Amino acid sequence: MGDSTTIKRLSIEDQLRKPSFWTRALRLNGNTQKRTYQIRKLEGHIGTVSSVAFSPDGSTIASASDTNNGTVWLWDAAKGRQLRKLEGHNGSVCSVAFSPDGSTIASAGGAIDRTVLLWDAATGRQLRKLEGHTGSVLSVAFSPDGSTIASAGGFADGTVLLWDAVTGRQLRKLKGHTDGVWRMVSSVVFSPDGSTIASAGSGYDRTVRLWDADTGRQLRELEGHNDSVLSVAFSPDGSTISSAGSFDDATVRLWDAVTGRQLRKLGGHTGLVWSVAFSPDGNTIASGDGDGDGRRGGTVRLWDAATGRQLRKLKCDTGPVRSVAFSPDGDTIASGDGQGTVWLWDIRE
Repeated sequence: MGDSTTIKRLSIEDQLRKPSFWTRALRLNGNTQKRTYQIRKLEGHIGTVSSVAFSPDGSTIASASDTNNGTVWLWDAAKGRQLRKLEGHNGSVCSVAFSPDGSTIASAGGAIDRTVLLWDAATGRQLRKLEGHTGSVLSVAFSPDGSTIASAGGFADGTVLLWDAVTGRQLRKLKGHTDGVWRMVSSVVFSPDGSTIASAGSGYDRTVRLWDADTGRQLRELEGHNDSVLSVAFSPDGSTISSAGSFDDATVRLWDAVTGRQLRKLGGHTGLVWSVAFSPDGNTIASGDGDGDGRRGGTVRLWDAATGRQLRKLKCDTGPVRSVAFSPDGDTIASGDGQGTVWLWDIRE
């Protein structure tokens, strides 16, 4: 699908409505169909932005870098101002998440660190260190009631660990992703009702696995990707699971969360798909891609969740798009790129 981009200055009214510096009018097949405002550019990280997350009230953005400076940065979502830098990990930070009440931030450390750190979101004070993984911690997620944290183990670990969010005690280890020493779990998420955990297998595992959150019993194995599964997400109503495939797959797949049946394959990405997320209303899916070394940049693509139709393609020339997240009101997408920048996009029609 061909597209071209027109760049123009914002009107005074638009600048007053929301701080911005330029806007793109996306043209599909020669006709302007959607207008997307690139609201702001948040700069400061060194290297790739591996993860981005909005606070539940939408006022704050957390971002993590996978370089060796081991930091999580907090930003004012409206003004783009850096609020705080959270330092404590030894090496890279692979994932970041807010608790449902917004009071706590969890961050996941890389191959050297191998810990989950909990932080006071208001003060930046480190609250607790969770130790137990034997490899990188590639993903972290809170249960909907905030009582439990799930973390995903990377190279040679290949497990999901569940933790008590208050005490930091390890509750359970979920084992099942295969492939020997190459086993990795790249992403983990709770269902909206908290009853189910979905995890994404990398290496030669290439599956999404569903687990009973209370017992740790494996419920189902979703097979279909032709390469590593790098990201997984539940729809807000819990009925659908979305997953993102790596190099030789390069697709987003939708699954029935109850039966495990593949519903749809979304093709169009030209590089590995790093991240996938549902909009708060469940109508739209965002996915972020890139070719790994960033020479061709990356894109954020928006899809109709019901039909699988591609709605929009947002081009990022500053490296692969490693992470995408919707704001709680669904109006804004945050994306993290390969050159240390968080981009904010206004996707209102």
